[in-house]
Amino acid sequence: MVAVSDDRPPEETPANTADPTTESAPPQRLWTLLVLAAVVFGLDLLTKTIAVAKLTPGDPVPIIGDFARLSLVRNPGAAFSMATGMTWLLTLVAAAVVIGVVRIGRTLRSLWWAIGLGMVLGGAIGNLVDRLFRAPGPLQGHVVDFVAIGWWPVFNVADSAIVCGAILLVVLTVFGFEPNGTRVGHGKTGASEGSAA
Repeated sequence: MVAVSDDRPPEETPANTADPTTESAPPQRLWTLLVLAAVVFGLDLLTKTIAVAKLTPGDPVPIIGDFARLSLVRNPGAAFSMATGMTWLLTLVAAAVVIGVVRIGRTLRSLWWAIGLGMVLGGAIGNLVDRLFRAPGPLQGHVVDFVAIGWWPVFNVADSAIVCGAILLVVLTVFGFEPNGTRVGHGKTGASEGSAA
């Protein structure tokens, strides 16, 4: 009589058949970008609401003498009050920036790029909401600025987030860090970004 074995070879699991290149790829960072953008937008909206409720135009509140003060200004233009007669164009540009950042974010794998783009996105949305919903009307709304430091033009949380995010993106580009988590001249994820990239 011949013994029949009931042993069956183990079935291959998805882990056994996974592509080794995808295992080492850093995770996508779209959610990181969106959460950071939401935080920046929330802070911008909150601080603008408080500024409009508590500050009077033309009546600055000193924080550190004349160097740092709170001064409510409604800005129809871009940064440094440029293009004051082209508010509608600035609104369209801001909308294009928001769409562009979200499109890039869908394939983003670098944590630092997600931080930089999240700051830019949150700031762009903050000022875009002003241009859409504040007086004198849609596409013509004036941005609320209220922070004045030294000779620097009056700005808000959204402006500072855009500037800081843009500086970070320039630094990443100069040092060769790519949005996909790799570094120029390296085959795989840049070592200096490590597991956080």
